[in-house]
Amino acid sequence: MKKLITVILFCCLGSVVFAQKADDICGIYYMVDPFSKEGSQVEMYRASDGTYEAKVIWVENPKKKPYLGLVFLKSLVYNKEKNEYQDGVVKYPGKKGTFSMTLWIESSTKLKVRGYWGFAALGKTMYWTKEAKVRVQHD
Repeated sequence: MKKLITVILFCCLGSVVFAQKADDICGIYYMVDPFSKEGSQVEMYRASDGTYEAKVIWVENPKKKPYLGLVFLKSLVYNKEKNEYQDGVVKYPGKKGTFSMTLWIESSTKLKVRGYWGFAALGKTMYWTKEAKVRVQHD
């Protein structure tokens, strides 16, 4: 009987942990812009519709301060079977059109991010590093 209760509790706890897996992506990340090579911080969060979004919260280049608060990534969906985040749409400031994006959690402190236009083979892979707090913005 004790074994049965232990198995049931383990299964219940396991499903709770698994349900929280999708939100593991939420947090603050440091990234290097693939075009300008400048650093910025973004906040990844769950949107009200259940998808994931990211917005700019710190920029290395003071000239890019107008981008603070910009939600540049929308519609990212967690695929449990593939353990990846798919179907993200990125609007890159200063570029025409939108890019598609797929993300994977590499570790508790790193995201692998693949942005592409059209086909996944036509894009760039970046790594975002999770950080504990927002950096101080300087002029």
